[in-house]
Amino acid sequence: MRITAVTCVKNEGPFLIEWIAFNRVVGVTDFLFYSNDCTDATDRLLDALAVQGVVRHLPNPAQGRNYQMEALKASRREDIVTGADWVWIADVDEFLNIHVGDHTIPGLIAASGDPQAISVNFQFFANAGVEGYEDRPVIEQFTRSHNPDIWCGEFAIEVKSLIRKDFPLQYYGAHRPFFNVKKVGKARPKWTDGSGRPVPPKFLIAANARRIRKFPAAGARRFATLNHYALRSLDSYLVKNDRGDVNREHRAFDDTYWRERNDMAHEDRSILRYLPALRTEMDRLKALPGIAALHEEACALHRARRDALLAQPDYRAMKDHLKGAGVLCPEEEALLTSLGLPLPPSPYSEVAR
Repeated sequence: MRITAVTCVKNEGPFLIEWIAFNRVVGVTDFLFYSNDCTDATDRLLDALAVQGVVRHLPNPAQGRNYQMEALKASRREDIVTGADWVWIADVDEFLNIHVGDHTIPGLIAASGDPQAISVNFQFFANAGVEGYEDRPVIEQFTRSHNPDIWCGEFAIEVKSLIRKDFPLQYYGAHRPFFNVKKVGKARPKWTDGSGRPVPPKFLIAANARRIRKFPAAGARRFATLNHYALRSLDSYLVKNDRGDVNREHRAFDDTYWRERNDMAHEDRSILRYLPALRTEMDRLKALPGIAALHEEACALHRARRDALLAQPDYRAMKDHLKGAGVLCPEEEALLTSLGLPLPPSPYSEVAR
């Protein structure tokens, strides 16, 4: 089974080896990377991996600012995508945590009844007081998250999707594929959630414009969860804020973004089952000619960018502010305050320690 992962990156150098290794462990066979404007050796590391046949690396073809959608459109012309049995569209901070069978994508597909698409709900993993960047697996460092069924007072949580080659595709979205309802007629693709159940009808046909990227997570993660490490360490978050977003070049990852993803009420260590195989695969990749040196350079450049940012008063203030920020989304914090109830302390506070 050929499974191709498609992703867009900018300055993700320190995290590439882990993400590629993890996806190889869960069954991804091919990788298509698009990069743009990298200054941390991301592009050079991908080029070196491409020489070794590990990935295909292309410059992002976007002419405007919508880097991800333009790259996804271009990907449909690549044989690495057209020749795949399945396509997996995800970001480098997202890890598919499979709970069923042998914990691989083929196992998930089999458990789900071999549908034409599988959409898996996010679970956002908190920073949880991890301040300094460390060169070790992200999935090992961050094990706290929100209640997996509720995020910021919402029961519907965003998804990412696996797409089978015979899906009646109109175009790839970053979160889910779209099909032309008029062309398909009354027939509908067989499309399941992370428990092998049919996705909700309104999600299936994108009838509700505000819900095209999400559906209720309760009961939808029996077979798989998508672990999303959007914050990582505080150091790395500052660098992410400087880098911007793959969809919006000058997007600011502000206090609200941080607070919405830093709920640490729940512990989930289930993905740690992959660590032994992950470490073995990371070591194998680093043993390829030139790869370990480029990885080390990317890590050094990541730290150097952090240091340069913290030399600026605005970024020092941002770091201090985030260390004192709450671990609840703004709406939940406002509700507790209105009820006169105490707020949980920041994980950086003396009370938390």
